[in-house]
Amino acid sequence: MSGVLLIVAAPSGAGKSTLVNALLARETDMQLSISHTTRAPRPGEGEGRHYHFVSRAEFDASVGADAFLEHAEVHGNGYGTARAPIMAALDAGRGVILEIDWQGARQVRARMPEAASVFILPPSRAELERRLRARATDSADIIARRLAGSREEMLHATEFDYLVVNDRFEQALDDLRAIVRAERLRSLRARRLHADLLHELLESA
Repeated sequence: MSGVLLIVAAPSGAGKSTLVNALLARETDMQLSISHTTRAPRPGEGEGRHYHFVSRAEFDASVGADAFLEHAEVHGNGYGTARAPIMAALDAGRGVILEIDWQGARQVRARMPEAASVFILPPSRAELERRLRARATDSADIIARRLAGSREEMLHATEFDYLVVNDRFEQALDDLRAIVRAERLRSLRARRLHADLLHELLESA
């Protein structure tokens, strides 16, 4: 496995998806993992673009076959990250980004400790609330629930390898790109990528 597996989590409103999309646009050898779900598609969602939409029977069979790196039940629907396409991409040298919550991140880290995990933080509680309200798509009750949920998520921020504060967007994006570069240079991965070069240098010394 020579690709970078990057886990990215954040509370709602921290700007995770915008940062990930910008990272993907700049790091063209990386791809986003598409989760499986048992819920029905929402308007504008496409199969294989936002989710892989599967039946409950298919989802449960995948769980039974240990085909998911992580999975969870959320509001009565199953969500899971398939192992096979991720391993294929990593083995081919491509990077993979997982946009998942702290619980999913914990499952993936237990199975793949070489994964790098990043938690995106807002610059302040007030700014997080401002961003949620600025969306103008959620009711006051939903915003209140998201704010309450964000505290639970941020309690687990220190479980992650890296913390990135999304205050100034370009700086946060630069931080994410720096993490990707650093992970590519980690010694074990570098040894695998440059085995022939190391052999030549050591033999000729």
